[in-house]
Amino acid sequence: METKLKQVIESMHEQKIDSMIVLKPENIRYLTGFRPTSSSVLILKDEPLLLASKIDNEDASKNSMVNLEVYKKFDDLKNFLEGCVGVENSMTVETYRKLEDFKVVTTEVVETSRAVKTDWEIKNIEKALEIAEKSLLELDFKGTEVEMAAELEYNMRINGSQRPSFETIMASGARTSLPHGSPTTNKIERPILIDWGAVYNNYSSDTTRTIIETEKQEEIFDIVLEAQQTAIKSIKPGIKCGEIDNIAREVITEYGYGESFIHSTGHGVGLEIHEKPSFSKNDETELQKGMVVTVEPGIYIKGEFGVRIEDMVLVENKAKVLNKIDSKLSV
Repeated sequence: METKLKQVIESMHEQKIDSMIVLKPENIRYLTGFRPTSSSVLILKDEPLLLASKIDNEDASKNSMVNLEVYKKFDDLKNFLEGCVGVENSMTVETYRKLEDFKVVTTEVVETSRAVKTDWEIKNIEKALEIAEKSLLELDFKGTEVEMAAELEYNMRINGSQRPSFETIMASGARTSLPHGSPTTNKIERPILIDWGAVYNNYSSDTTRTIIETEKQEEIFDIVLEAQQTAIKSIKPGIKCGEIDNIAREVITEYGYGESFIHSTGHGVGLEIHEKPSFSKNDETELQKGMVVTVEPGIYIKGEFGVRIEDMVLVENKAKVLNKIDSKLSV
């Protein structure tokens, strides 16, 4: 934690930022070791300070690696700020207006640091993924979409997940053409698209599997799998994220389904389920060793069905797929 904190403060200084207000809970957790449940503020400067509410004070005093004071009201922060003040892009306009006495700039210095994981972070992500996969393999594939989603989330809890990393996507039949189909009381039918994740020590996993049945579904599945594997084989340090998206998209387009691939190819995963970088056409970020990303192309045929395959990948000298379960499940 101390190394991360030092690196972020050095990056701030490189951007001519003298102090910074950190409000996002995931960013506070990343830099201090403490994840707030109530109002907390981290002031980044040469001598950082964490201001935590009384509700969180006991937890913060045990877990924070930064000096701690009780948070009372926002206006008190001004006494701790210096020079040019950095703020997160997620800061509300209302809060931003309270800083009118300062020169304020937005920065993603913390999010950029978070994109490259330490060995400790990678182990937590791998554990979250292990829990999620074990829980799926224990699932009874029967009943309604809601019942299956609830059982999967129950399994994850029992197996050690703090919570689902996002609302479980469980869609079946024609509803699989909805990329983010929330579960309904419909009876399960083939195909089944499941997008789910667990959380371990605040770090998330994210995987999608599509369980197919017909010859047509298998044809589409094989195209998506080819696109995914081609993209994964192209992952290495230095390649731009937009290029990975383009590689996956080209495969699907060659088969005539380019317009049916309606989202980006993937994203970073860590303390949040979506974080830097993004496998989208406009992301010029170059991949670095230690990044953990998803690769998840899909084809969605309106009114018929959809297929998505998503795996988590660690960037080393080449891609290391972290998932253990097969891309094609037989249940």
